[in-house]
Amino acid sequence: MAKPAPEYELVLMLDPEVSDERRDQIAVDARRRIETGGGLKQERSWGLRKMAYEINQRTEADYRFFRFDKGDSVLDELNHNLKITDGVLRFRIFKVDPAAPVIDPPPPISLAATAAPRSGGRRRDDDRPPRGPEPAAPPPAAEAEAPAPAPAEPAADAPPAEAAPSEPEAAPEAPPAAPAAPAEGGSADEQS
Repeated sequence: MAKPAPEYELVLMLDPEVSDERRDQIAVDARRRIETGGGLKQERSWGLRKMAYEINQRTEADYRFFRFDKGDSVLDELNHNLKITDGVLRFRIFKVDPAAPVIDPPPPISLAATAAPRSGGRRRDDDRPPRGPEPAAPPPAAEAEAPAPAPAEPAADAPPAEAAPSEPEAAPEAPPAAPAAPAEGGSADEQS
């Protein structure tokens, strides 16, 4: 039994800063290349969506989806042309099982609609529970009433303090070590 020809999915992420006409032209060119080298099964526009991370200082992209079966040089031609096309932020070509259904992503969720309303002037870190009261500082008058300690001055009739010795005392010498046993062959002194 013959194995069915593999199918591929192309996901284009187009720069939203580029005009709508240019983005549509990029999608039409990709569709034309697919149709000349293979068979286009499905084409969909997923619209403007938030990306998981920033690419070229863009946080959103216009997503376009194509599912096709491959001709001889479609993959190489798409890969080459999409790499050098201005307006393409990123693209991926996936090999998929022909029996696998096409799964459309859920509609984009507006970030403004899901955010809880905040009162004006509150900061992000104000969502924490309130802290306990700060410990009370002593009143400034109490500090002024306490007498300051007098600086320590040496007594005039006290003898000057002895200076520490400048050189440490020499440690007693260790007894000489026992002579080591000569190795085989020994030195010339021991053999004579």
